[in-house]
Amino acid sequence: MTLSLAGRTASPARQPVPVRRGGFGGVAGLAAYLVRERIDVLIDATHPYAKVISDNAVTACSQIGTPLLVLRRPPWIATAADRWTEVTDVREAARTLGEIPRRVFVALGRNELAPFNEAPQHFYLIRSVDPIDPPLPLPHVAYVTGRGPFSDAADRALMIEHRIEVVIAKNSGGAATYSKIAAARIMHIGVIMLRRPPAPAAPAVETVEDALGWLDHALTLATARGV
Repeated sequence: MTLSLAGRTASPARQPVPVRRGGFGGVAGLAAYLVRERIDVLIDATHPYAKVISDNAVTACSQIGTPLLVLRRPPWIATAADRWTEVTDVREAARTLGEIPRRVFVALGRNELAPFNEAPQHFYLIRSVDPIDPPLPLPHVAYVTGRGPFSDAADRALMIEHRIEVVIAKNSGGAATYSKIAAARIMHIGVIMLRRPPAPAAPAVETVEDALGWLDHALTLATARGV
């Protein structure tokens, strides 16, 4: 088993399996890697918003006949007490903040922050796994680094300390980063939520347990075919 990471995080969490980092070079590069390494099955467990690599995986696996499974945790569902505004992308999120200065908690990847430069009137608290380097050319910005899981109490304290009025986030699903959503609900703070892109056109499951069950079945079939 090999775990492939995009390589965008400087110090990823340790893993108990061999790890490769970096891109493959598009569809052709991924297909060539799968053939060269004699990969029997591919499980796409990337972030729900990593549309390019997911689409590449579908196309590459289709071209060479490698079984593919998509592992996607289910999205968060807004409750009656949540105040969500859904948007398509970060640029729309920045526009949705409006012209009146607001204090904004941004929980997005460091490579997605450039649109906020077009709305410098706001204060931004930006949380990322790695430091933002170089810093954004904004007059009112603070940074905090951290890797989930985060607690509801800690995120609430962070948002109180910085007098946050609105949160910008992706609907990543799962428990590790849900704390900011729970804290916003308790504090009656609005959330500008980026919609998920369309799911890849491939078989999909929502839990690791289901993925392991699928994997056992796929490997059994591969063995029966003499692959």
